[in-house]
Amino acid sequence: MKKSLIASIIGGILIFFWQFLSNAALDLHRPASQYTPSQDTIMAFLSTHLKEGKYFLPNTPDNAASSEKQKLMENSAGSPWAIIDYKEKMNTNMGMNMLRGLLTDIIMVWLLCWILLKGRFQNFNAILTTCVIVGFISFLYFPYGNFVWYESPGIYADLLDSIAGWALCGIWLGYYLQPKKTSVAESMTA
Repeated sequence: MKKSLIASIIGGILIFFWQFLSNAALDLHRPASQYTPSQDTIMAFLSTHLKEGKYFLPNTPDNAASSEKQKLMENSAGSPWAIIDYKEKMNTNMGMNMLRGLLTDIIMVWLLCWILLKGRFQNFNAILTTCVIVGFISFLYFPYGNFVWYESPGIYADLLDSIAGWALCGIWLGYYLQPKKTSVAESMTA
């Protein structure tokens, strides 16, 4: 349990460190949060027309008939569209957000350690490869799955995050979790 906990804390810190590099220091996710000089005008307009929530435009009301939905889809083909994720108050509590992010990373790595230790992964390469595969699976599940439908910008940064963050963690886990090698003399006395 102690080994798994130490592996999880350091692995979580490594993933958190990569997320910091990717999002802040290297600013790889800029395409997903572009600037517009019209932001004040747009925000003023949105604040008078929306309540907090996520909106897909154009869309139909919740109770629209399927024929209405089909007609809108046909009429919207080739036209502009938007997704608006509107919040009424910006949360600038970076300390709490960073703590939650770090704890999430530690829990993810702890769950992976459970798999690695129960699966008796015996060498550095098997552990590293498994970590990279987990990163790729996580990329395919959400960022890419979302991209398929909504063409979310920044997909290459998401791919890099999934592979690089989990590879960095995998290097650590491959080193730390592989079974301790024993000498011939030790194995003869065991």
